Amino acid sequence: MTRVIVHAGFHKTGTTSLQDFLNQNKSALAPYMAYYGKMDFLDAGAHARIYAQRPFPHRLFKFRRSLRAFLESIPNHSTIVLSRETFSGGMPGHRTLSGRLMTSYQRPAKRLAKVIIQEIRRRFGPEAEITFFYTTREREDWLRSVYGHLLRSIRLTDDYESFRARFPQLLGPEAEAQKLTRALAPVQVVTASLEAYATAPEGPAAALLDMLAIPSATRNALRPVPRRNTANAPAVQARFLRLNRSIRNRSKLKATKNALL
Repeated sequence: MTRVIVHAGFHKTGTTSLQDFLNQNKSALAPYMAYYGKMDFLDAGAHARIYAQRPFPHRLFKFRRSLRAFLESIPNHSTIVLSRETFSGGMPGHRTLSGRLMTSYQRPAKRLAKVIIQEIRRRFGPEAEITFFYTTREREDWLRSVYGHLLRSIRLTDDYESFRARFPQLLGPEAEAQKLTRALAPVQVVTASLEAYATAPEGPAAALLDMLAIPSATRNALRPVPRRNTANAPAVQARFLRLNRSIRNRSKLKATKNALL
């Protein structure tokens, strides 16, 4: 029987650190799991994100088709780990094609998850053991991180308080995961908070290593990775906000931000 763990999010919950750690230690962990990250299934990851912003049936079909092609291309292994935060859709704070602000993962995440479950069972059989794994983060800290990311990546012109006011009923990652736990039952859902693994030498990847009961001798030999995708300093964020408010040309804005970084 094949065990498949789907690390499906959420954005800004240590996902990049987890992915970097598992990718760097892929060979050492190969006896225990076959790891596939976002660079392994670029098409499926992109189609999942696009579906969240353009939730049309043909977009979901494109995600299914690309995920199926990927799963058919990989060899069998007793334990397979798939990690891509866009498997829950798009980051809140972005907008859909119609201009609606994305304030929750729920609708796209449920539909994407059901496709993922169906395609895993199609590839590995109905007896495949599937677990959805979500990394989480304290709600307000998470939203501040989302805000900082959007300041850097798109032309967001709100200050933080204005941005925060757009999310009066914000669930936060832990509550999002709890709702998905009920929606995906009987498929198992496991969560791990970023705060709980803040001091772990493996970072948030420690939660997955715990889940798989990786032996201590193997874990002690794993190579750490530097932190990436960390928040910019408040002064840099303030500069991004000024640039977003003053530069209308998209290419020029991106080039100016890159130069600042």
